[in-house]
Amino acid sequence: MQLTLLKTKLHRACVTHSELDYEGSCAIDSDLLTASGIHEYEQIHIYNVTNGERFTTYAIRAEAGSQIISVNGAAAHKASPGDRIIICAYATLDEQEVSQFKPTLVYLNEENTITHTSDTIPEQAA
Repeated sequence: MQLTLLKTKLHRACVTHSELDYEGSCAIDSDLLTASGIHEYEQIHIYNVTNGERFTTYAIRAEAGSQIISVNGAAAHKASPGDRIIICAYATLDEQEVSQFKPTLVYLNEENTITHTSDTIPEQAA
């Protein structure tokens, strides 16, 4: 059996640009791609915390150290500069791989600077 699990996420990234006329995708600071393990051209899911939009696109590389998160093309209708978003990538694993797997979780502040990383999400209490 194959299972799809969260591979990585950039939690609460801040959209810096929204470029309707740019070729579609999401440009992400190269340093954040490296920290999260997201590959250029990899499919990503974006969840807009600000307005509730959810959409799928792919990652492209933005200049290292730029802190750019640019939502481009048609997706620019779904996110505006200043919106807080969660960017996720998923992996398909064999059932045997699941017990050893840990995701890469990268937490960002409003300037898209990494505040901390983790490999677990805290248990939600009632």
